[in-house]
Amino acid sequence: MELLSILLQAADLSLGTLGAAIGVGLAALAAGFGIGKIGSSAMEGIARQPEAAGDIRMNMIISAALIEGASLFAIVVCGFIL
Repeated sequence: MELLSILLQAADLSLGTLGAAIGVGLAALAAGFGIGKIGSSAMEGIARQPEAAGDIRMNMIISAALIEGASLFAIVVCGFIL
């Protein structure tokens, strides 16, 4: 902890700034992972039931948009802290 304090003082940063920067990175990574998981599950579902492709695709797009919106909100909040 002492080393972290020294490094933050040398860089003229605070723990809040460091936390916000880590939060932005985690939000972006989590959104990418979540949307990738949705896409892979949707392709697997379409491969198993091709007749339901339209419904699966629509639900995939809605879910991806909700994840993207939540991650964008997190990034904006962390950006205000920075």
